[in-house]
Amino acid sequence: MLRIALILYSIVATTFAGTAVIAVLTTGLTGTMPIVVAAVAGAVLAAPASYILAGKITG
Repeated sequence: MLRIALILYSIVATTFAGTAVIAVLTTGLTGTMPIVVAAVAGAVLAAPASYILAGKITG
């Protein structure tokens, strides 16, 4: 299951990070730090999400 989670992470992390960055940009925050924080937050939140998805796929 960990293998599937790692494969899913590459897709889920880019989706979450991209969505978070777009959300930050639409609020008008165009500085470097808000964009970086949003991208990192998306990547961090993708780890448990991909693990849960892998469990649903294999289970």
